Amino acid sequence: MSSKTFKKSEKIKSLGRVAVTGGCGFLGGHIVTLLAERQTCDKVIAMDIRGPTKPTAGVDYQTIDITSYDSVLSLFENLKLDAVIHTASPPAMNHKNHDLFYNVNVSGTKNLVRAAQETGVKAFVYTSSASVIHDTVSDLVNADEEYPLIMGPDQPEYYTTTKAQAELHVLSSNRAPSHPKFLTAAIRPSAMFGEGDMQLLPPGLSAYYKGQTKVQIGTNENLFDFTEITNVAHAHHLALAALLATHDREAAGSAAPLDHEKVDGEAFFITNDQPVYFFDFARMCWSAAGDRTQPSQVWSLSKDVGLLIATIMEWVFWLFRLGQPNLTRQQVKYTCMTRFYCVDKAKLRLGYRPVVGLQEGITRGVKDALFRGVVKGQPEEFKGNRDLIEKKLQ
Repeated sequence: MSSKTFKKSEKIKSLGRVAVTGGCGFLGGHIVTLLAERQTCDKVIAMDIRGPTKPTAGVDYQTIDITSYDSVLSLFENLKLDAVIHTASPPAMNHKNHDLFYNVNVSGTKNLVRAAQETGVKAFVYTSSASVIHDTVSDLVNADEEYPLIMGPDQPEYYTTTKAQAELHVLSSNRAPSHPKFLTAAIRPSAMFGEGDMQLLPPGLSAYYKGQTKVQIGTNENLFDFTEITNVAHAHHLALAALLATHDREAAGSAAPLDHEKVDGEAFFITNDQPVYFFDFARMCWSAAGDRTQPSQVWSLSKDVGLLIATIMEWVFWLFRLGQPNLTRQQVKYTCMTRFYCVDKAKLRLGYRPVVGLQEGITRGVKDALFRGVVKGQPEEFKGNRDLIEKKLQ
């Protein structure tokens, strides 16, 4: 599916004035660029606590701290928004800063919802997480939106608790008695990767440059869902368009969507709809960077051995204050875990289909990471040299 499908020249109704919080971040930046390229908005406003490193033409960039309600309300009043896509969140890797997670993910989300309601915003799409139904221990097999949220004492990851709390607030604000025309939805992406990625591809690729591709933890029989970032941005666009279409239909006196069509007040898992064995994904990334390791050359360690090694490394790194070790117990657990989701609801109600396949996304993402020079141990000459990367990785 090409961007051309959505251009205003083809008489697709405009989404109006749309703000994207976290609009200079990984996901938010892709949503901003996608909306701008598809030309389906009267105006795209990127909101972030910092400015853009590479602005997108035609986008209005606004600096904002969403933990300040007064600042949010003032900006929303000035911008006269039709819709908000809320992606802003601290990285999950800041797992010890509970105050930051709560202030941004919970309090910040409440500020945005309140300001949106009070300034006449019609639609609000929230970026949640596929982790909100996961206890970090159990396997998830084709999990769907009927699974309960896991938070509080049952959720070891505080970041995930705050994402779940924020999702609950957003969805409970849908058609609230005080603002019955305010419509909301939540998108739950799984393991995002792609161009601009800092959390998944760069550390994974560093294993290749450290010569670690011949070691595997576990039997590699566990399926996992990884999601290319363009597909996540696309899903947000679809959800927002559906909410605004519902708003317009009801404003015109038409009936509300039937239960099996309903988007407002709903959450949706988003993946590439292509679960793969965990180490197969890693090998696809390493191969895209030039690795030629054969399966017969791979040495497998059991999960228990992996946990033992990770425990020792964590203690040594903590004792000598060396920072984060290359292998942690959490990483071992996820490496050996089955975790994939059913996206039938998104297909049925949003019309979602991945627009970028797994292999294409990996190829693009790996080249981009090397071009940005964010992979530890990578050849220095790759940084900023796209032609050389293309030549070497043919």
